[in-house]
Amino acid sequence: MTSIKRGAVVLAAAAGAFLTVVNSPASAAALDLRYYSVAPGLRLNVRSGPGTSYNIVRLLPEGAKVPIFCQTPGTTVTGTYGTTNIWDNIDNGEFVSDAYVQTGSDGYIAPRCG
Repeated sequence: MTSIKRGAVVLAAAAGAFLTVVNSPASAAALDLRYYSVAPGLRLNVRSGPGTSYNIVRLLPEGAKVPIFCQTPGTTVTGTYGTTNIWDNIDNGEFVSDAYVQTGSDGYIAPRCG
């Protein structure tokens, strides 16, 4: 297999199939990405920043699962999983309150957004 260099696209033959790997911070993070359940029975607001004063950019459907790329402090919210000021970054410019995401922890479970 060819070694991967930052920004390079590599084709590797594995078990007779071709696998495309893009070596970037986003793709490296995607390899270890875990999805977390949103509180049952909720359609959750996704905001443009870590707080209730930010615009709603979309609505997650009931039963949604979300990745958490990083977390940051913001508006304190009380929800299904307690009261917290932690906001989860689930996509570029998209945040949800951790009070509605079942992470199994009351604290940070991902790096702080920077």
